[in-house]
Amino acid sequence: MKLDYIFKDKKLLIRALTHSSRSVQNYERLEFLGDSILDFLVGEYFFKNCSDAEGKLTVLRSHYVSENYLSGIFDRLDLKEDVKLGKSCKGEITKAIKGDVVEAIIAGIYLDGGLDKAREFIYRHFNLDDYKSIEDDNYKSKLQELIQGSFKCKISYNTIPTDDGYKATFCMDEDEVSTGIGKSKIEAEQMAAKMAIDKLFLLNK
Repeated sequence: MKLDYIFKDKKLLIRALTHSSRSVQNYERLEFLGDSILDFLVGEYFFKNCSDAEGKLTVLRSHYVSENYLSGIFDRLDLKEDVKLGKSCKGEITKAIKGDVVEAIIAGIYLDGGLDKAREFIYRHFNLDDYKSIEDDNYKSKLQELIQGSFKCKISYNTIPTDDGYKATFCMDEDEVSTGIGKSKIEAEQMAAKMAIDKLFLLNK
C-alpha cells in the first residue's frame, strides 16, 4: 500500500478497505462522502487552473472521477492485498469495488486530517496537471455531430439509477440504440454515446 499518508485513526483506514460482504463496519458511508469530496476537489482544481468553458471542465472532471480512472489509482496504490472481502465476492475485486475503496480512502483522509490533506492526496496521485494530454472522450458531443450530419431525428437519453450507479439508454426518436452504465449519470450517458457511435459507424460501413 502506497498512500503516502499515515492515519492517526487506524480504524478509519480499516473501514475504508472493508467491503460490505465482510462486515457491517464497511466503506459504504465513507465512499458516499468521498465521492462528494473528490468531485469538489477535482472541480476546484480545474476552476483554478483551466480557463476552458464549463462544458470542457465537466468533461475533464468526469474523466478523473470515472470508475476506470479510479480503478487505475487503486492499482497504482497497490491496494489489492489490503482490501477485505467476504466469501461471497470469491476474491474478485471489481472495478466498482476499486473505485469505491479509493473514494472511501479519500473520505477517511478528510475525516482524519482535514480537507487540505485530502487535497494533497488527490494532487499527489491523480496527475491532474496532465489534463491537456487527455484524449477528448466527450462522446455525447461527437455523437450529436454525427447524427446532425447524417440523420434527421430527435435524440434523447433515458438515465435511471441502479444499485451500482446509473444506466443510460440512448434513443433516436422512439428507437433505443444503445445503453451504457457508469458510476455517475454523466459516465453512463457517455458510455451509451460511445456504444451508439460504434454501432452507427458499423451500420454505415
